[in-house]
Amino acid sequence: MRDETGAGVPGQAIRVLLAEDQGMVREALAALLGLEGDIQVVAQVSRGDEVVDAVLAHDVQVAVLDIEMPGMTGIEAAAEVKRRCPGTKVVIATTFGRPGYLRRAMELGADAFLVKDAPAAELAEAVRRVLRGERVIDPTLAAAALAEGANPLTGRELDVLAVASDGAVNAEIASRLHLSEGTVRNYLSMAIQKTGARNRAEAIRVAKEKGWM
Repeated sequence: MRDETGAGVPGQAIRVLLAEDQGMVREALAALLGLEGDIQVVAQVSRGDEVVDAVLAHDVQVAVLDIEMPGMTGIEAAAEVKRRCPGTKVVIATTFGRPGYLRRAMELGADAFLVKDAPAAELAEAVRRVLRGERVIDPTLAAAALAEGANPLTGRELDVLAVASDGAVNAEIASRLHLSEGTVRNYLSMAIQKTGARNRAEAIRVAKEKGWM
């Protein structure tokens, strides 16, 4: 239950959802959070596209999301939660501590970003802090994000790389994105240049390693 500001009612446990596709990891997180007297894990899902329905069904106050899940990434799920359930706080807890992921998550409204090798107590405290209206970011990752700078790729260049990562040739990329083949070649050329890659495969690899896509 929440008060009019969306915060928890004093004396009642914080209602948390865990979204993680690895069952053993999800259950371990649930067990650890369950040891906290003021936190209750009320829902668990293994797919990103199940997050919003679970948030709505269980009156979730804080959603703790992994990034790489089937159906929808945790970053995409975070955006949907913020759009459809704006009072719910979102904590990204991931193995992939990439600066690009951090930037994307924060731009889409995530309230916290932690890496999973942090102590469990930090996750519990992050849940409490975001409910108080604070933003919580892993300090090492925040420093790396500042040092690396912004993603140089445009949205369309990322779209082209994403389709190319499925093995599509230029003609198929053009058809799927409603572009001309010449435009696709231009976008690929710019993406290769900006990532310092030698070819499209390397550009895709760099973009994924940086967390840009």
